Amino acid sequence: MAILQQKPVTPSGRFYIKNKQELSKKRPEKSLTFGHHRKKGRNTYGRITSRRRGGGHKRLYRTIDFRRNQLDQSATIIALEYDPNRTANLALVQYEDGEKVYLLAPSNVGEGDVIVSTNGVADFSPGNAMPIKNIPLGTKVHCIEMLPGAGAKIARSAGSAARLISLDGDRASIKMPSGEIRLVNSRCRATIGEVGNGSHQKATIGKAGRNRWKGRRPRVRGVAMNPVDHPMGGGEGKTSGGGHPSSPWGQLSKGFPTRKKSKPTNSMIITRRNGRRLK
Repeated sequence: MAILQQKPVTPSGRFYIKNKQELSKKRPEKSLTFGHHRKKGRNTYGRITSRRRGGGHKRLYRTIDFRRNQLDQSATIIALEYDPNRTANLALVQYEDGEKVYLLAPSNVGEGDVIVSTNGVADFSPGNAMPIKNIPLGTKVHCIEMLPGAGAKIARSAGSAARLISLDGDRASIKMPSGEIRLVNSRCRATIGEVGNGSHQKATIGKAGRNRWKGRRPRVRGVAMNPVDHPMGGGEGKTSGGGHPSSPWGQLSKGFPTRKKSKPTNSMIITRRNGRRLK
């Protein structure tokens, strides 16, 4: 997917870089969309729990089939569409019985291509979903289940893919996009290939207003605040605060592990993303 930089006829366009995408211009499939409440960083009591959220354009939520339970039915891609709720694009597919669903669009697929989901073996072409035990070692996969039949949880963002590195009975080792190596059940289904829209990370905002369209409000640096407002605030002239980088409530922001040690899936991790081996 190409990167497009337009002629800077305005100040905001001077540093604006966007993806050149050939996507459908039609409205999304009405039966697969619904409006949803945007929390704007508030909890059920209306208190801010996630700062710098709010505003932004209205969005329709597209219902995505992460389970792909229509087994051994050919599905034809009839449109590639933009989704404002995620970095990946969507593929609108139609099954043999006429049912339409949204799937995450894999890389190197287009309108008219046929994909299938099965519990057996199918062609190892992008978009086909099958159990990990039937996939050759070294294959790039995305939309990976963590439990058989529970729906895709791993490698769902634009351009991401995991790699199958080993199979041992009912356990499979996969290398995550972060570099972490973990075990999953070999009966879990995964989709061949990587998620499309890989150029998403190369795009630039160009102006502050484009962040406001996304519902992201301005951020004030801690070192620019007063000591009463932030641990890193105050000081004569410009200073880094004298302490370790942290949140206003003292939570360390660099290098401090936040994953719970009691998380049940910790036992499935072989190597952390930092290269530390756990088994």
